[in-house]
Amino acid sequence: MKLKSDVAVSDTGFVFLPTTGESFSVNPIGNEILRLLTEDKSLQEISNYLLEKYDADPTVIDKDLSDFTEILRHYSLLE
Repeated sequence: MKLKSDVAVSDTGFVFLPTTGESFSVNPIGNEILRLLTEDKSLQEISNYLLEKYDADPTVIDKDLSDFTEILRHYSLLE
């Protein structure tokens, strides 16, 4: 899974899709996920990263990651 190459993501979590002119804001964890997607990390690698960094239940992390990637798909931000 990879973020589309034309999607611009700022360090502060501002996301811009130039093909449509749409913009979005994500929280710091969402911004981390987007950064990892631009590095072509798999969902499993992202999940492992989040589990190591945050003290959270693995089931919750996987569910939240799945929900977030579905939102990205909905807005056509993924390849």
